[in-house]
Amino acid sequence: MVTTFYLVRHGMTVGGEEKRYKGQTDVPLSKEGEAQAEKVAEYLAEKLSKEHTKGRSIRFYSSDLSRAVKTAEIIAAPFGALPVMDPIFKERHFGRWEGMTFDEIRDEFPEEFDSWAANPLQFSPMGGESTADVDKRVMPHFYDILQKERSNIFFIVAHGGVNRVILCNLLCTSLEHIFKVEQDFACFNRIDFFEDTHVVKSLNTVVY
Repeated sequence: MVTTFYLVRHGMTVGGEEKRYKGQTDVPLSKEGEAQAEKVAEYLAEKLSKEHTKGRSIRFYSSDLSRAVKTAEIIAAPFGALPVMDPIFKERHFGRWEGMTFDEIRDEFPEEFDSWAANPLQFSPMGGESTADVDKRVMPHFYDILQKERSNIFFIVAHGGVNRVILCNLLCTSLEHIFKVEQDFACFNRIDFFEDTHVVKSLNTVVY
């Protein structure tokens, strides 16, 4: 039987329009972000009600940062479920870049910025994580959950950076190309897993 996996990015956060590297800073959803999550909840509840879900559990996992938890709670509500909060799915830690805008980083840390642009896979700002670090943190745990949820439907609500790492792995794409995969606020991605293969059914889908 197929295993259905939905990977969701949290909705817009307070100050989300400022394009800051929030990383592991705990920033709440904005009202707009809550509305985005409600649209996703409505759409997916209707979609799954039309699919063959009899005998299949539907479970929700979430980063433990509040913007992801709130998004997961809203999406899980129509299913009468509560998300399991999992710190492994926290966003990348940006070290001393946390809370800074793209322009501020470029102006204050020009050498680090150039290193980041040249090698986003291996470079990490002081006190932070590289893309490779996030991959090592997230992917073994993801595959453990996948094995646990075989033949079920499961959701993970996480962040732009974490989602891109998971998607690059599932798309068999080098992590060097991570920023060629877009993840908008409150988007979802669907991947179906079969016995010996998987298929990406939707990518960066937005319904608001």
